[in-house]
Amino acid sequence: MKAIRRFTVRPVLPEPLRPLSDLARNLRWSWHAETRDLFQSVDPERWAASGNDPVRLLGSVSSERLAELAEDRRFLRRLTAVAGDLDDYVTGARWYQDQSAELPAAIAYFSPEFGITAALPQYSGGLGILAGDHLKAASDLGVPLIGVGLLYRHGYFRQTLSRDGWQQEHYPVLDPNELPLTLLKEPDGTPAQVSLALPGGRSLHARVWLAQVGRVPLLMLDSDVEDNDLGERGVTDRLYGGGSEHRLLQEMLLGIGGVRAVRTYCRLTGHPAPEVFHTNEGHAGFLGLERIAELAARGLDFDSALEAVRAGTVFTTHTPVPAGIDRFDRELVAHHFGSDAELPGIEVEHILRLGMETYPGGEPNLFNMAVMGLRLGQRANGVSLLHGNVSREMFSGLWPGFDPEEVPITSVTNGVHAPTWVAPEVFRLGARQIGARRTEDAMTVGGSDRWDAVGEIPDQDVWELRRALREQLVLEVRERLRVSWRQRGAGTAELGWIDGVLDPDVLTIGFARRVPSYKRLTLMLRDRDRLMDLLLHPERPIQIVVAGKAHPADDGGKRLVQELVRFADDPRVRHRIVFLPDYGMAMAQKLYPGCDIWLNNPLRPLEACGTSGMKAALNGCLNLSVLDGWWDEWFQPDFGWAIPTADGTATDPDRRDDIEAAALYDLLEQRVTPRFYERGPAGLPDRWIEMVRQTLTLLGPKVLAGRMVREYVERLYTPAAHAHRAMTPDAARELATWKARVRSAWHDVSVDHVETSAAMATAELGSTLGLRVRVGLGGLGPDDVEVQVVSGRVDSEDRIADASTVPLKPEGSPDAEGRWVYEGPLSLDRTGPYGYTVRILPAHRLLASSTELGLVAVPSEEVGEGAGVLMR
Repeated sequence: MKAIRRFTVRPVLPEPLRPLSDLARNLRWSWHAETRDLFQSVDPERWAASGNDPVRLLGSVSSERLAELAEDRRFLRRLTAVAGDLDDYVTGARWYQDQSAELPAAIAYFSPEFGITAALPQYSGGLGILAGDHLKAASDLGVPLIGVGLLYRHGYFRQTLSRDGWQQEHYPVLDPNELPLTLLKEPDGTPAQVSLALPGGRSLHARVWLAQVGRVPLLMLDSDVEDNDLGERGVTDRLYGGGSEHRLLQEMLLGIGGVRAVRTYCRLTGHPAPEVFHTNEGHAGFLGLERIAELAARGLDFDSALEAVRAGTVFTTHTPVPAGIDRFDRELVAHHFGSDAELPGIEVEHILRLGMETYPGGEPNLFNMAVMGLRLGQRANGVSLLHGNVSREMFSGLWPGFDPEEVPITSVTNGVHAPTWVAPEVFRLGARQIGARRTEDAMTVGGSDRWDAVGEIPDQDVWELRRALREQLVLEVRERLRVSWRQRGAGTAELGWIDGVLDPDVLTIGFARRVPSYKRLTLMLRDRDRLMDLLLHPERPIQIVVAGKAHPADDGGKRLVQELVRFADDPRVRHRIVFLPDYGMAMAQKLYPGCDIWLNNPLRPLEACGTSGMKAALNGCLNLSVLDGWWDEWFQPDFGWAIPTADGTATDPDRRDDIEAAALYDLLEQRVTPRFYERGPAGLPDRWIEMVRQTLTLLGPKVLAGRMVREYVERLYTPAAHAHRAMTPDAARELATWKARVRSAWHDVSVDHVETSAAMATAELGSTLGLRVRVGLGGLGPDDVEVQVVSGRVDSEDRIADASTVPLKPEGSPDAEGRWVYEGPLSLDRTGPYGYTVRILPAHRLLASSTELGLVAVPSEEVGEGAGVLMR
């Protein structure tokens, strides 16, 4: 019989064991080895059965065992020590508290998904894992972050395979009461709730659950509440599920409801109000509208409120392709805002304009969440150096007249949270060398360019560690493979071959990620005969572990999974290549350390960053990757291999795949496998061990989430907080009025005449030209603009590359025609073909960059030719 209602019965912990409850409720246990070891010692069998989840463990352990532990002095001493350590961690000063700069009082960090631990399955892939690592690193550094997300009752799907290798999805129901969460409550004990107005007088209500991630609170909104109708209850059912309206409601709840949840949390707890709001990808972009509405309720007009909101907003884009951005029909968005729905105080046209694709090729009838994110955030960034370049190119239409390199989108390269992803055995090897505390600081706070202590670890110890981790992976793979084949319908008698799958002494390659087509899961199958030769080589074999989920609606991705599974089912190679279904955090934490090579072969430049290779590198695994994302930035031959790309426009996709697959096979045959198997005088692969050492020494400090979060604090959060403080209501009105005046007058701004003190076609390095420029400013004055000379080397088409800018100064008063004269020197500091031009930009003390308005005036061709603009 089926139960009509479900609830959780919790054991009552004896008084001496009460701290266990606090330890279980703070997710620091997910990256703190001593806390996990303590919970394991409560009941090792139940700990394994609970999936290493302390909340589930405490819900299942017997009262007799708890009574026994309450009398166990050794256990109680350990419990006191671990609880005291957590208290010190949560309350003590950390990196952030030791900074002298005026840092933000608090930052709100919004993301549609968070990958904190497998025990809280609220993530689908890299974006969520990155968000989880961001929160953990912020906690380690003492950054006063508040995380904001949604609580999906079905999480992301669980993946199994059919007998013929087709992906099947399952959506297990999650009960928040069985998760490491607490309900945010009002002083009278009732659940705190936020509400959104829906068309037709309906409402969307959500409760707020709190996950404590070390020092960082994570607020998660849950629409499955009795006050909602059935449709509204399902808004937070699945991550990235449903149609357009469903997704729109999710994103309205995340952005608008999320701001309301933050306000409620700060009211109830006394937490400082955020000065900075960080929008992690466009899904949370509506948060800016709610903040505009808050200011409008205090008497600020829309344009002034927009300036005030922009000042304290950071927007991070994670996609290098337009198809990866959420776009909604304008009519659908209009239906959900305005007098009969949400934010009635803001004109719908104002909202729609924020998401309009006003650039060449844009769709006027679509509302673009990333475009809104860029318009609502004064500071924006991509997630690797290459992705910053790609993003500036992709969104350059929003800043017409500027070269892509001047588009105001910077980059902060992603990092990974080392304590989460480094195997305990790797940590212990470091601790043996420099001590546990120094090792922990190196992995969390970071700050050094090199981990030189790695150089002192004996080769024998490095190699023994690598083999031990590989052996652990082999056992893990066999266990998971057995479960998978049983799910596919195989009987126990059919599965004896699994005991011979993989070999702890064979070069092991890992490949695990989501399965969109651009990540090219099946590139390795391009020439199956060559792959078989590599797998079955008599002296230098390889073995490959593959995992990954295709989106439930992506049949193309599912076909790729099936193609790989069918190859891996072949009895000739199934002991050398395996596909493991249901890739998630728990699997990943075993997979990264156990591999010798981490393979990544996306279509360049479609990988924004890609962090799986970073996690592998922190465990001494070498990268074999296309130069994309972070690998393009940090690749060195000392710690991996670059797969050559054939990304010329003349190369069709099939031929490109053939060329790059052949390059991959060549690298494996000629460079990778020989280095792994060749032995030095002591019987060790000396050159391989040296690459492992270089990976840890040089790459380790770079790939840390601690480094990433410190960059966000220094380069984005702190300037945003200062801009927020400067943007008082009066300053916001002043800036909005000034922008409106500049925009209306800009059509009369012109560069009318440029002359130089030297008219020759050549000049000597180090000489100086005098420039005199006559400009028309229309209704504007010199205080409203900056006139610049832009100079640098020129290419064959006279485009200026690697440009430098120097401001010119106004001389005297305007002439009878109202024209101004600007003068200044131009130093010729480079040899070769050289050129300059002059331009006029808006200028105001409250702008974050001179390109912010997307307005620029440059000389006409006639003016340029008359000035002798080029020297060769």
